[in-house]
Amino acid sequence: MNAIIIEDENLSAQRLEGMLKKCDPDIQIVAILPSVADSVQWLRRHDAPDLVFMDIHLEDDLCFKIFELAPLTSPVIFTTAYDEYMIKAFKVNSVDYLLKPINAEELAAALDQFKALKAQFSKPDIDTLLQYIGRRNPEYKTRFMITVGAKIRSIEVKDIAYFYSQEKLTFMVTKDGQNLPIDFSLDKLTALLDPREFFRVSRQFLVGFPSIQTVHTFYKGKFKLDLQPKAKVEAFVSGDRMTEFKEWLGR
Repeated sequence: MNAIIIEDENLSAQRLEGMLKKCDPDIQIVAILPSVADSVQWLRRHDAPDLVFMDIHLEDDLCFKIFELAPLTSPVIFTTAYDEYMIKAFKVNSVDYLLKPINAEELAAALDQFKALKAQFSKPDIDTLLQYIGRRNPEYKTRFMITVGAKIRSIEVKDIAYFYSQEKLTFMVTKDGQNLPIDFSLDKLTALLDPREFFRVSRQFLVGFPSIQTVHTFYKGKFKLDLQPKAKVEAFVSGDRMTEFKEWLGR
């Protein structure tokens, strides 16, 4: 497997290359590139690598400029000291987002995830394909009827930012900032809503993708979310949901 490392710190690049060789001796690092300009030039002149390891802050610009200037379709594992770019990273070709200093176990897990995705899409199983072709798309809720005072209102799911529970009550928060009580538990809502659009990040929050503004690393192996509209209580991703959450962000 051919890979390139896009990293402006030479020691970090060398350390990553050494860790990769220990994780998988079959990985061949064909180039180490320190800048957006060098990366764009290399990608224009060579066949696409199987995998790219990419830092966010390069010596001449942010790495996202590469996607604008070069035909980069290879999967990317981001390796960076900055957590605020996670959402943007998963909107491009991201397999995983690893924070420096890189942990060997997390690196190995990211490689396993890449290999699993590659196997899934490069070797389609005919029986599985036939099942997908014949399977009807599940029907998810498109609106909720809620009671507000003496009135009953219809709220479209596309207008909902997220749901949260507090003191045994469940609330929906609309994109225009309304907090409205709803007669469904978060467990029930998770089953009713399209999992591509909403994710249960914890026992307290079920969030829609557009509502996530920033993802921060937090103590004890959690992520903290900045939501829009701003949540009344802090929103965290539970430690046991972090891997699945990162996969969901990249879908």
